[in-house]
Amino acid sequence: MSFNQFLVILRARWLIAAGVFVAVVALIAFANIIWPKQYTATASVVVDSKTDPVAQANGGAAGGGQPPSTYVNTQADIIASERVAQRVVRTLKLDQQPEARKLWAKGPNDDISVTVAKLILEKKLVVAPAHDSPTHSSNVIDISVTWSDPATAAALANGFAQAAIDTNIELKVEPAKQYASWFDQRSRSLRADLEDKQKKLSDFQSKNGIIATDEKLDVENARLNELSTELVTIQGLRQDSQSRQHQVGSDISTLPEVLQSPVIQSLKAALVQAEGKKPDVAARLGKNHPDYQAVESEISDLRTRIAQESANIAASLGNATQSNLRRENDVRQALEAQKKKVLELKYQHDQAAMFENDVTAAQRDLDQVSQRLAQSNLESLTQQTNVVQLSTATAPNDASSPKVVINFIVAIFLGGVLGIASALAAELRNRRVREDEDIVDLLGVPLLGKLDVVRVRANDVRLLQPAPGRLEPSVI
Repeated sequence: MSFNQFLVILRARWLIAAGVFVAVVALIAFANIIWPKQYTATASVVVDSKTDPVAQANGGAAGGGQPPSTYVNTQADIIASERVAQRVVRTLKLDQQPEARKLWAKGPNDDISVTVAKLILEKKLVVAPAHDSPTHSSNVIDISVTWSDPATAAALANGFAQAAIDTNIELKVEPAKQYASWFDQRSRSLRADLEDKQKKLSDFQSKNGIIATDEKLDVENARLNELSTELVTIQGLRQDSQSRQHQVGSDISTLPEVLQSPVIQSLKAALVQAEGKKPDVAARLGKNHPDYQAVESEISDLRTRIAQESANIAASLGNATQSNLRRENDVRQALEAQKKKVLELKYQHDQAAMFENDVTAAQRDLDQVSQRLAQSNLESLTQQTNVVQLSTATAPNDASSPKVVINFIVAIFLGGVLGIASALAAELRNRRVREDEDIVDLLGVPLLGKLDVVRVRANDVRLLQPAPGRLEPSVI
């Protein structure tokens, strides 16, 4: 079909097209008139994704570590949740409004607040970020509510904004209260455990007389070292005295004690003098002289005294050896006793250290739980949130539905399309020859010529004759 044929058909069937067009426009105009008006009110909230100063003290963040865009979407989901919707319904008492009653009568649920909340979420509420694009992201969330009453629509939008803020506070406070209760119970248990461990430590220290375990252990270790040193010294003296005692059987005169004895040295000096006088007295007086006999007696007496004194020294060496042995045994016994005492004290020290470690660990656990308890109590008392209402919804003056201008534009477009389609459909049902091309299309034969329009009178019965000179040859 050519465009010329299309125009001819529309000119011939214009009444059908116009009728359909007028009917569609009238129908949509009537629908605009009878369709109940709906009003849309919009409130905005801004989501601050910065770190919450209260949660920051506990190592937390405003968004729980979420990216800003994800946290904004999470807040949008919270606003569009049933919990927030039911809070709004209860706060604004929508279950008492006639429109809500009608919605409830059609709902499947017996709880009117739940039914109204679900219907609002499904049909009346739109929650979306103000700008949600990769190039222009925003922390502002628009809350739009559509209702038959403009004041109610504004109240609902503001109610959802306030309910979202209150719900965010509850979502922070309720877990904090639960944690605070758990930490409180835990702190009581840890405090009782700490008191029990402190009592065990005190009883152990009291039983063993431990006041300053580390100082006492140091003193006893020093005493043990002193006994060890003394034992080594005595063992050296004993070995030395034994070695000198062994020399007594061979030659007493070579003993150092004998050689260094002042008595023996003086006796030996007197002996040397007496022996020096003996030859002189023998030469002068003779061996039978009493003076010579006196000198010999003196020499014999000196030698006897030197022998006795040497024997006394040798005997004293044996006594010294025995004394050193006794001292060595005494020191060894004292050393063994001191070792046992030190070992026992070390055991007590280890036991006390174990009790002290238990007390320290219990105290550390209690301090940590107490700190978390204080933090949870602080969070449970907070009334601040990072969601703040940015703009307040007002009652709209113009209805958002139905959209009269857009509906009329759609009606004109749709009426025109349906009118043209109706004209074409009527033409297809009752095809007429309106152009030269129609004969060629219908009969499939070439067009040899055509007659011009001949006007005749109604009483003229003569055969129509083609006008001379009007016969046009075929183009074939």
